[in-house]
Amino acid sequence: MSDSTTSPDTALFDAFWKLVAEQGWQRLTLNAVAAEAGISLAELREKVPHKGALPCLFARSVDQAVLRGTPTTSTGTARDRLFDVLMQRIDVLQPHRDGLIRMGKEMRTDPLLALMVAPQLAASMAWMLEAARIDTSGITGALRVKGLCAVWIATLRAWEQDEGADLGHTMAGLDKALDRAEQVGRTLRLTTDEDTAAATP
Repeated sequence: MSDSTTSPDTALFDAFWKLVAEQGWQRLTLNAVAAEAGISLAELREKVPHKGALPCLFARSVDQAVLRGTPTTSTGTARDRLFDVLMQRIDVLQPHRDGLIRMGKEMRTDPLLALMVAPQLAASMAWMLEAARIDTSGITGALRVKGLCAVWIATLRAWEQDEGADLGHTMAGLDKALDRAEQVGRTLRLTTDEDTAAATP
């Protein structure tokens, strides 16, 4: 994993996603995760209260990696910044692609699993909007978060089908999802004052 994603829990995440890729979420046990990560069950308990907390802990670590790698100054349009942030998120996920894709497929037939990760998905997308310097406050912000969740899910579906090293199919899928989100009631409201000014001759 790259330096931007290295954390004290790197070995745990490597073990977790390796096992998910091999045996799926339903068959995964905490004993197996601890053994694969080279830690005791007691040490694992210090990190997570239950199995369902593992993907949420991972998602928060991904948020942090993206935020650390995002420039503190705004460049380009809001849409451009958001595109870059989400592709950076894909880059962080890439080492665990097999496990993430298998869990994603299981989630489509497991409503409880989907419900479990939904709050963390919304929280992560709110941070991604903030990383792109897009306001998340109030009702408008809530709509942006909701819209970005849909964009991210569509992007993951494209990533699932992407076998290319350059992630061209994923980028095209993200671009299309952003276009669709803007067209359907401008849910994300990505056209900000700065973008309007930039587009004015």
